[in-house]
Amino acid sequence: MTPPSTRRQFLHTAGVSAGVLSGLDDLALGQGADRPNVVVIVVDTLRADHAFGKRARTPNIDALAREGLSFARFYPEAMPTVPARRSILTGRRVFPFRGWHPYRGLLAEPGWAPIADVRTTFTSALRRAGYWTAYVTDNTSLGFSPPWGPFRRSFDRFVRRGGQIGGRSDGVSESELRQWLPSELEDPDTRDRIRRYLANGRYAHDETRSFAARVFRDASRVLDTAMTQRPFALVVDTFEPHEPWTPPRRYVDMYGDPDYHGPEPARPYYAPVSRYLSGHRGEVLLERMRALYAAEVTMTDRWLGVFLDRFHELALERDTVMVLVSDHGFYLGDYGFTGKIATVLHPPLIRVPLIVIDPRRRHAGRISNYRASTHDVGPTILSMAGVNVPRGMDGVDLSRLFGGRRPPERSYSFGGYGNSYYVRTDHWAMYGPNSGNGFQLFDHDRDPGEGRDVSGSHPRKAGELYGVVRDRAGRLPTFPY
Repeated sequence: MTPPSTRRQFLHTAGVSAGVLSGLDDLALGQGADRPNVVVIVVDTLRADHAFGKRARTPNIDALAREGLSFARFYPEAMPTVPARRSILTGRRVFPFRGWHPYRGLLAEPGWAPIADVRTTFTSALRRAGYWTAYVTDNTSLGFSPPWGPFRRSFDRFVRRGGQIGGRSDGVSESELRQWLPSELEDPDTRDRIRRYLANGRYAHDETRSFAARVFRDASRVLDTAMTQRPFALVVDTFEPHEPWTPPRRYVDMYGDPDYHGPEPARPYYAPVSRYLSGHRGEVLLERMRALYAAEVTMTDRWLGVFLDRFHELALERDTVMVLVSDHGFYLGDYGFTGKIATVLHPPLIRVPLIVIDPRRRHAGRISNYRASTHDVGPTILSMAGVNVPRGMDGVDLSRLFGGRRPPERSYSFGGYGNSYYVRTDHWAMYGPNSGNGFQLFDHDRDPGEGRDVSGSHPRKAGELYGVVRDRAGRLPTFPY
């Protein structure tokens, strides 16, 4: 069977039977390296209901899901961007952020810290085992902040793209700025952020200039080098679809009113909707936010497809472990909020996609209800690569599922963001401040949409769930920020 060489062929053949691919895999592994290659794709700010559901068109993510095992109950144990990546990379629980303090070049928010010892990452473990390692990203913190310098130097190759936040700010006219800055979002910080974003991107009329396009093209070029260095481990970490959102109009028109000609709310506030949007115009702007986000997701997926084209042209699918994961979601008017709200932890923010693809295509197209989390990624990859999991990684090996074995029982998911925690079971969901007061409790049997807090009528259950978090995480610290 000839490996697919274009995205169209890949999408057409993604449903090929696992049995056929298993036989091919035995041949490929026999001809190639002793251990499989590893490709990890990290997509920032990707809601599960847009990656897996019908709220955005993601044909390439859909194709990966047909090739691998998807996890329906995947909740990052630490959020947002930097804490989540620490969890993914080290295979360790990061929340609660005990001992945290501000670091130069990182946001002064709990959990925003470097990896204390870069030898603890799964990529370093792979490198010690003889893997050639590379990381490609436009993530502003991992790619450019001084505290993450040792991490960057821990790879054979680290490729970074700038411009998301810093860089040039000239050449943007007031009319261009106003196209992406409604008066409701006018403030000096937002104005400067969008101006810089436009000056460094300008992809509204040329998506090849988008940051996702740059990252996935860079990653495609790195694959050419990686081919000569097998086995290799490559992490591709795209900051899109993180806001601001300035996608080409053809993507926006897939989800919004094609006759709309007003300003586009490219960077929503992290706030209650009622604080800055009202009336009919507010409703229109909120709908545009949803359309812009979905458009950005679809555009990011399109450039993921370019990378996958190259991956398949190089016939890597039969001897490569592939993982797609995200760090957190984003409120788009859900529960009355936009943005990331550390004190309000519902699924639109805390449920994200995870897909694990086995080279033999075992469990291809299946969905697992196991309660997986970000700190499981590292141990899973190392186990699939045949590399010993270092002592200290407290995540579980999800690849047990491929062999018909179940990982250790998890009757709940828990984690946190800033000074808040969440805990979820089959029947209950709860979040609250680390200090232990102000519970928000929801009964999934009667209220699956989590719209009615019942902590007042179920104080014993709220206390029990808080006790679960305390038993597992110990005392929950709080920090000023």
